[in-house]
Amino acid sequence: MKKAFVIIIVLFSIFSCNKTDEKVETKITKPKTKKVEFGFNYADFNVVNDTISKGDSFGSIIQNQNIDDKQVFNIVEQVKDSFNVRTIRYNKPYTLLRAKNKTNKLQVFIYQPDALTYYVVDLRDSIAKAYKKIKPVTFKRKIIGGVLKSSLSETLGNASVETALASRITKVFSWSIDFFKLKKGDRYGLIFTERFINGKTYDGVEDLEAAFFEYKGKIVYAFPFEKDTLSGKVEYYDDQGKTLKNFFLKTPIKFSRITSRFTANRFHPVQHTWKAHKGTDYAAPTGTPISTTAAGVVEATGYTAGNGNFVKVKHNGTYSTQYLHMSRILVRRGQRVTQGQTIGLVGSTGLATGPHVCYRFWKNGIQVDALRLNLPTGESLTGNDKNRFMKQMEPLKRELDSIGNL
Repeated sequence: MKKAFVIIIVLFSIFSCNKTDEKVETKITKPKTKKVEFGFNYADFNVVNDTISKGDSFGSIIQNQNIDDKQVFNIVEQVKDSFNVRTIRYNKPYTLLRAKNKTNKLQVFIYQPDALTYYVVDLRDSIAKAYKKIKPVTFKRKIIGGVLKSSLSETLGNASVETALASRITKVFSWSIDFFKLKKGDRYGLIFTERFINGKTYDGVEDLEAAFFEYKGKIVYAFPFEKDTLSGKVEYYDDQGKTLKNFFLKTPIKFSRITSRFTANRFHPVQHTWKAHKGTDYAAPTGTPISTTAAGVVEATGYTAGNGNFVKVKHNGTYSTQYLHMSRILVRRGQRVTQGQTIGLVGSTGLATGPHVCYRFWKNGIQVDALRLNLPTGESLTGNDKNRFMKQMEPLKRELDSIGNL
């Protein structure tokens, strides 16, 4: 009997322990991470983040922190050699670090004029101090490629790349590719470096290291190269060492579409008659910049009932171009213009049913179809320059080819 009683007691203890174990909840307390910004541990302060509002000044901001006029004047005088308080600008961020006690006294003022730079005004001692800091920047190499499923901008956006790279790419290939003629399924490859502030904040694209696009069934490459190492000027060349910078740009407008081509017989949408159309129409929103496709001298500007506001540029003894229906002319007769310079804005002046530019082209005084011409191209690298370029280019080309499975 005694033995049985002991067994019952042991069993009861076991079941009791099991029951107790089921009710125990283990809580894991994670250590609080200390946020450090601008070299300060935020846990030591009451932190206020704000932006400069219209009418704000350094004085008005710190006066709101119970600092009187005399103190403001003294602070400005003490830091003037390191921080000009008049340089603060509307909509820029600033941070206030205040004492973590009843006084809530302002300890530090931090102003950020841009993503990379910040100024610190330290008020913790009897004499205010100020200094400028540059956040550390790191660079990461990125490679993307495949086939285009949408526009270049959308493709880059889907790859989490800033769309500003699209404009840079368009500029590099502007002599070789009309990006509105790229098709879904065309292959592409890009190698570039991206900037990161403090190792984590994305700050855009630093350099375009190499690129290719499939255009009309042909692969067009672009590789940067410094022909003159002293000047540091970078130009882009194809895989044969031939410059991409030709005498003429492909189009007078970026990201536009052709609505009417050069033809001997076209039904005019305004005059309702059949007549020759001796130009190429590019549709674009009103106000879109129109660029001269080659360097030259403005031969004429003005207005006619048919052409609306127009500019004509003489490039040399052989070639001239004209740009019609502008909403605004931005150059004057006799002015020298550079290739790609904005000479006017898209409009619908004259005989036009909507905003566009009619681009006309003369060769030896005769109007011709610019899209069918074999226009003069740029020079190729030779000698030591070409040898240096090929050595630099070949490993990049192998990388690009592996992206696009060429």
